[in-house]
Amino acid sequence: MQSKIWLSSPHMGGKEKKFVNEAFDTNWVAPLGPNVNGLEKDLEQFLSPQSEIHVAALSSGTAAIHLGLILLGIKAGDEVICQSMTFSASANPIAYQGATPVFIDSEPDTWNMSPEFLEEAIKDRIAKGKKPKAIVAVHLYGMPAKIDEITTIADKYEIPIIEDAAEALGSNFHGRQCGTFGIIAALSFNGNKIITTSGGGAMVTHHDELAEKARFLSTQARDPAPHYQHSQIGYNYRMSNICAGIGRGQMEVLPQRVLQRRANFDWYKKHLADLDAIRFLEEPEGFYSNRWLTTVLVKHPVVTRETIRTALEKENIESRPLWKPMHCQPVFKDAPFYGDGTSEKLFNDGLCLPSGSNLTEGERDRILTEIKKVFN
Repeated sequence: MQSKIWLSSPHMGGKEKKFVNEAFDTNWVAPLGPNVNGLEKDLEQFLSPQSEIHVAALSSGTAAIHLGLILLGIKAGDEVICQSMTFSASANPIAYQGATPVFIDSEPDTWNMSPEFLEEAIKDRIAKGKKPKAIVAVHLYGMPAKIDEITTIADKYEIPIIEDAAEALGSNFHGRQCGTFGIIAALSFNGNKIITTSGGGAMVTHHDELAEKARFLSTQARDPAPHYQHSQIGYNYRMSNICAGIGRGQMEVLPQRVLQRRANFDWYKKHLADLDAIRFLEEPEGFYSNRWLTTVLVKHPVVTRETIRTALEKENIESRPLWKPMHCQPVFKDAPFYGDGTSEKLFNDGLCLPSGSNLTEGERDRILTEIKKVFN
């Protein structure tokens, strides 16, 4: 069997070892240290060099969303609006707090949260006596959400936004980086993301006091005392100095990785142009996607996204369906949902193609050959 082609594998840039070796040489192998501080500064500079922004490096993007909910005071019995078509990590932290997720359907232009159904949900929840306490808006597969419309609605009803930019580092909306719109945002550096720290994430905010509180809570909320004293519940959510060293090396090649992912999208679009059954998600004007994953919809009377996925799988090529909407997941079957079925249709027809920034020309040709075989 031929070698495995992964959906999105880690891609080292070469400088990561320098930062990791420095950590070993100086014995900074425990959590925290110069690499953690350095990665936070690197991210702040990348996201918003002109305006003040604050980053707390954490163990995962999930941790960032969880801490964001805590910092916004979300408690048991509260309701939090969440995009339905997303990875479960966007919604699980709501349940951690004992709150109820209220799921919102996608719109067809970006596949992200529908502003129309967002406002409908807010009005209906208020009418039922349960005004939502926060909105978790996602930039799916790197495509920015209609964040201007979502923000206008959130401001109208005075509901804070937690921006899930886990898949969108390097994406921007009219020149402004994703991850800088919400009162709090989450980034992910999981092994399959556009850059990685092996495992890790970050919380982004414009408010220094929120970043400081996140760092405090993420290190077990230890009070300033010579002994271990705790006045509130803390979490083991801080990034290690070793992982942050990998991240510092990765930050040096982030712009290149974005261009490589976008080049994959352009290649697929060009070489699959003769297949009318395969449709791509285009960028609306002013939207700039990092194209973390190239995603397609399969519209054909016989060939389905599963036909293609299983054909690729037989040839040791990894692909996967789009995220199954959260309102369709057994664990959230009783949660409120507002929509018209758009996300379910996308899930039924959608496929993520191999999109790693380290894909070779030979690997792309293998993928193309197998896809065309299905239709031939």
